[in-house]
Amino acid sequence: MSHSFFGGIHPDDGKALSANMAIEVLPAPKQVVIPMSLHIGAPCSPLVNKGDYVKLGQKIGDVGAPVSAPIHASVSGTVVAVEPRPHPNGTNVMSIVIENDGLDTLDESVVSHLSENLSDSSVFVKLVREAGIVGMGGATFPTHFKISTGIGKVDTIIINAAECEPYITSDYRTLLEKPEEVISGIKLLMNAFGLSRAYLAVEANKMDAIKVLQDILSKQNSGIEIIVMKARYPQGSEKQLIQTVTGRQVPPGGLPADVGCVVINTYTAWSVNRAITEGMPAIDRVVTVSGPGIASPKNLRARIGTPIEYLIEAAGGFKPNVNKVLMGGPMMGNAQYDMSVPVIKGTNAITVLTTKESRDVENPTCIRCGKCISVCPMHLMPIYMYMYERRNDFEALNKYNLLDCMECGSCTYICPGRLNLVQSFRTGKAKLANERAKQQAAKA
Repeated sequence: MSHSFFGGIHPDDGKALSANMAIEVLPAPKQVVIPMSLHIGAPCSPLVNKGDYVKLGQKIGDVGAPVSAPIHASVSGTVVAVEPRPHPNGTNVMSIVIENDGLDTLDESVVSHLSENLSDSSVFVKLVREAGIVGMGGATFPTHFKISTGIGKVDTIIINAAECEPYITSDYRTLLEKPEEVISGIKLLMNAFGLSRAYLAVEANKMDAIKVLQDILSKQNSGIEIIVMKARYPQGSEKQLIQTVTGRQVPPGGLPADVGCVVINTYTAWSVNRAITEGMPAIDRVVTVSGPGIASPKNLRARIGTPIEYLIEAAGGFKPNVNKVLMGGPMMGNAQYDMSVPVIKGTNAITVLTTKESRDVENPTCIRCGKCISVCPMHLMPIYMYMYERRNDFEALNKYNLLDCMECGSCTYICPGRLNLVQSFRTGKAKLANERAKQQAAKA
């Protein structure tokens, strides 16, 4: 049985463009650029220098901070630079540039861990950390930290296979083509938490994948239950997914563990299985390259550090009148201005839109209709948040809980006045951070 959540929208999912395209392994490029920030938390420090030879799967970046995850070479070859390079977040980030020798020489650390004591949660957590696994759905929160802080608190594991954002089909194809590996990863996670049951939450627009999973699970006593949910955006967000599956509501400012839940992305579960069975760390990601502006939409398994222009070329290049290139989907994706930026661990899609999809108008105007309030899944009041961001009223922005906004884009989508609401909220969060920094500096 599934429940529901407040707000949300039902946009055209656009998934037909790539849903039937089997995952293709994209050959590694001649050069990869691997940023030292591939996750939420402290960035890594480079462990290699210019001129060093590195092997596939070798750890090349790490830091001692608890909320972080190591970074590994996605090819073998020679380090030709350690320097700031453009990052998908729009900044320049310290990066390791590797000239690919085309040999994929494996690092000695890439070995199976099935013989280790995986029932010891500390052993499992260490292996997940060393593999550099993070939330691969886009959030990139270090998975080992989520596990270690949830053991003893969590009674429910939810595998997030909602993939509710338009155009994206990378997790869907992973479920369809690699169901056994995903299920194996779920079992490993259940073992780590000491739980006998897990929920695999899938939206009803993926019935063929659901049937494949049901056929496999019907022959096992795995304790994994498939929850079929009505398609609705942003159902894949942690708090909304928890409410849909369990009926529990994460309190404002709270974490899933506060209500006994942990949410793991489909490709993260697949990556956990691969790390344990093969010893291969997080070195690639299945990426959907789609949208009205792409000539031949595809699902590509690409190495971390591959320039996105390489993926766009593999998908036939741009159609005429391209207006925007997004890393991610059309609702929450970040617009890119430099096609040399690399695929990172949270890259589940590259979405290309044309001028036809543009919602920009010369004078966006609020008509006080309140539709943005009715669709906000976080019970916020976007109309006021927008107004106070424009006025730089920081006290009011805090009063209206701007920081609780998850930037899902539902308000922007529904707004008949075409206000750039999400962009305003991102700017407002930056302004609040700057204001806090000024206040702290004044006290010092």
